Amino acid sequence: MTSNTIAELDVPLLGRYLESHVAGFHGLQSATKFSGGQSNPTFLLQADSGSYVLRRQPPGQLLRSAHAVDREFRVLQTLAPTEVPVARVWHLCEDPGVIGSMFYLMSYEQGDIFWDPALPDVPPAERAGYYREMIRILAAIHSVDVSRVGLADFGRPGNYFQRQLERWQQQYRAAETGNKPAMEQLMQWLQAHCPEDDGTVALVHGDFRLDNVIFHHGEARGQAVLDWELSTLGHPLADLAYFCMCLRLPPSQHGAGLGGLDRQGLGIPAESEIVAHYCKLRGIDTIEHWHFYLAFSFFRLASIVQGVYKRALAGNASNKNALEIGRLVDVLADMALGVIAQQEN
Repeated sequence: MTSNTIAELDVPLLGRYLESHVAGFHGLQSATKFSGGQSNPTFLLQADSGSYVLRRQPPGQLLRSAHAVDREFRVLQTLAPTEVPVARVWHLCEDPGVIGSMFYLMSYEQGDIFWDPALPDVPPAERAGYYREMIRILAAIHSVDVSRVGLADFGRPGNYFQRQLERWQQQYRAAETGNKPAMEQLMQWLQAHCPEDDGTVALVHGDFRLDNVIFHHGEARGQAVLDWELSTLGHPLADLAYFCMCLRLPPSQHGAGLGGLDRQGLGIPAESEIVAHYCKLRGIDTIEHWHFYLAFSFFRLASIVQGVYKRALAGNASNKNALEIGRLVDVLADMALGVIAQQEN
């Protein structure tokens, strides 16, 4: 049965547009919104010519530089010939008059996505392989020659962490809904302890975690890295710390982590093993300021979550659980302060 307007998309109008702009596309039948994701609404399109994925900016007023689907499109297009596994992109529409906001079309990659980092559906003996593959992919992202592939202008020069602190503090202030003492304390500490710029620059994903990678079905082999909205040029250790930060989250929270679980019993590498494997692949001897990178990751995620919460209050969030997620800001700030206190004691 042909659907007319599904999940806020005018299917006939969208179908006519895509048929005139995407070679081989024809017969759009339906558009179904994926349930996951907090930022850019994502849809599965079923057409006579096959299955596709559409990612759009959310409707309504947006924070400056947020929901940059055009940057996602560019980086996916650029990474296609590299060793980084990505979906194929077909078209970017910058005209908001088509569906109400900018969007792009990409291939539909069928495979395995794991939402629980404990990997309960994977045999224990095979779980470590998935984590080794995640770190292999991360090292491949950071090894991309940005000048050779045409991404030398994908980010600003200068101290990445200082600029990121300023950016996410601004984003947090723009989305602030009340005073949060833990966030205030965390922002003060980060500003006072930001490491000096060491000149390291690489392509960074910005949201590298297990559920943003599609694996080949039944294999510990990456098929496509998803959600490049926050990608830029920056310090690669920001990605590594963010990945480890996600694994530190308690299992009961959104984006369940491994906090408090017996990793050895689960067959999952310890954080120290993950970091050591990354360092080996990248030829790094030691990592200084690791507690800063972790604390910064918690702060950055808390700022993102605050934005989700603010959009939920305005009625523009793409996930029905956004109000509940917004309450995690205090949890994340407290965890960052715990990392700091552990290091300083």
